[in-house]
Amino acid sequence: MTSPWLLIVIAGLLETGWALGLKYSEGFSKPIPSALTVIGALASFYLLSVAMRDIPVGTAYAVWVGIGAVGTAVAAVILFGEPVSALRIAGILLIIGGIVALKLA
Repeated sequence: MTSPWLLIVIAGLLETGWALGLKYSEGFSKPIPSALTVIGALASFYLLSVAMRDIPVGTAYAVWVGIGAVGTAVAAVILFGEPVSALRIAGILLIIGGIVALKLA
């Protein structure tokens, strides 16, 4: 059986993918990015639900969202040239700290 924590990580990475896909789909007006976004979202939700069989819902959801938020923020800087500031970096580090704390709790 696959580790529920591995499933959460994969689900979080898929969340990053579908969040970025929303940008590329341009309001679901582009068929291929739109389809990939929906598929990524469904896969992410599915893996999250499977992981929740073994991980408490509050922990699983928060870790999933945290991975998606950090991944999306970092990818947006790289792909879309969003600004980098000390406050943005601090926020990302706080989210990572929260993910680690929930994993260790």
